[in-house]
Amino acid sequence: MTTSTPGGRVTPPGGQRTAPWGKWSISERDAQAMVAEARKAFFVMAGILVVLWIIQIIGAANMSGSLLMLRGTIPLLHFSWAHIEGNSGPLFIFGFLAAYRGVKKFAAVTVLVIITSGLAAWLFEPANTVGAGASGVVFGYFGYIMVRGFFDRHLIDVLIGAIMALCFAYQFAVLLPHAGIGWQAHVGGLVGGVLAGWLFRDKRPRDTGTPVPATPVTRPVTGTAFPRPQVNLPRKPTSPG
Repeated sequence: MTTSTPGGRVTPPGGQRTAPWGKWSISERDAQAMVAEARKAFFVMAGILVVLWIIQIIGAANMSGSLLMLRGTIPLLHFSWAHIEGNSGPLFIFGFLAAYRGVKKFAAVTVLVIITSGLAAWLFEPANTVGAGASGVVFGYFGYIMVRGFFDRHLIDVLIGAIMALCFAYQFAVLLPHAGIGWQAHVGGLVGGVLAGWLFRDKRPRDTGTPVPATPVTRPVTGTAFPRPQVNLPRKPTSPG
């Protein structure tokens, strides 16, 4: 059963209102599912950071030897302690915000931004150079967060993306060419994040704007609905006088 408000909005069962564009409120069941996914996202990002720091501690981030023969971005490796410290905070924040609506979709977003940032570095970095670090992936998550709300038509995510863009606006400076900075991977990751927002958007049926006809109400049949049959009986003869 649905009820309508004076403004014309429809309230489905459970008390959740639907708005013409996006929504601010969610049902209790959706809220529980979101909390569960946010919990998963927290532990996933914590696990990723643990892996990055373990690799750094055991010395796998040493860029000598065969690693110098590679061109492109190696997101699991970092050149120095300052390098991994600078990436860890933004990686956790943006990664969590990118994953809190679904860890499975987040995994697909991660694969895409790794590919796009790596390809950009591989194709456009100067010869005899090697890039390393998770900053390309960070920019991929950043781009995904900024556009996800528009593509999903979800007002809360639009607000989150706007806040992140304002708080981390200084990050756009490293998208420009700088000596010693792999800006190519940053641009590639950002483009991959925007592309992920479009490719992995929520598929919703298009609203045609046609009002749904109201269900006819069955009313009890009154006595005037059908004619009452009449029988002509023979009249009793009467005696004279």
